[in-house]
Amino acid sequence: MTPQPPVPVASRPVRDGRWVHLATRSYGTSIYRVDGRHPYYVKTTPPRDREDLRFHPGSEADRLVWLAGQGFPVPEVVEVGEDADAQWLVTTAVAGRPAAASWSPAKRAVVLDVVADLAAALHTLAVPDCPFDRTLAVSLPRARVAAHTGTIDLDDLDPRHSGWTARQLLAELDATPAPAEDDVVVCHGDLCLDNVLIAPDTLSLAGILDVGRLGTADRWLDLSVVLRNIGEECAEWGYHSRHTTIFLRRYGLAVFDDRRFEYYRLLDEFI
Repeated sequence: MTPQPPVPVASRPVRDGRWVHLATRSYGTSIYRVDGRHPYYVKTTPPRDREDLRFHPGSEADRLVWLAGQGFPVPEVVEVGEDADAQWLVTTAVAGRPAAASWSPAKRAVVLDVVADLAAALHTLAVPDCPFDRTLAVSLPRARVAAHTGTIDLDDLDPRHSGWTARQLLAELDATPAPAEDDVVVCHGDLCLDNVLIAPDTLSLAGILDVGRLGTADRWLDLSVVLRNIGEECAEWGYHSRHTTIFLRRYGLAVFDDRRFEYYRLLDEFI
């Protein structure tokens, strides 16, 4: 049975298309693909404000528009809407396969180069031109709010924190000195392989997804996420810890910063 549109989108091609439910996240966001003359994607969420670190349609739409203006391949925003029960974002579909997919070993190395080049390109954007702030002055207060309001996804923590409560996580964050923010760049904010699309024929960058956390921050906000993702979370696709070396070599990182890696990995638990 074709699902009925769960939200009252205004765009008729989207409203009248064939809706396919793809996933529902633990924090309430649902994702749909809509097939018709053109494919679309729709994300819905219970109402929340822009200060929430989880998905917010308006926040993601603003970042998609900004990134498109910087020349990056991103989905086009079709509609942002809300009513008393939900908020939603409608975008066009972008062709390509996720970097987190089954690639041959030779192609996998090229895919990692593409992801590293993307990270480097984002990190060389002019910081003063980016209107979105993810520095610790913004992120730490929001992390504490998430801990106190119960919006941390405790079922999706690092193995080292399995079974922890929000209070325990916050205690560890408060006990961990924050590194100096002397290397602020424009970060994707959730730079995992699922969020990078690759053109299968050319093995080039096809699209960037889930940019709702984009903003200026220490580059390790991105590096901690992508290195953990490559080395620990994508084994089913053939990625292992040795592939982090391929990424880092291509990215051009001279010195691995264990302290920043661990700190931003901990901070990511609150999102």
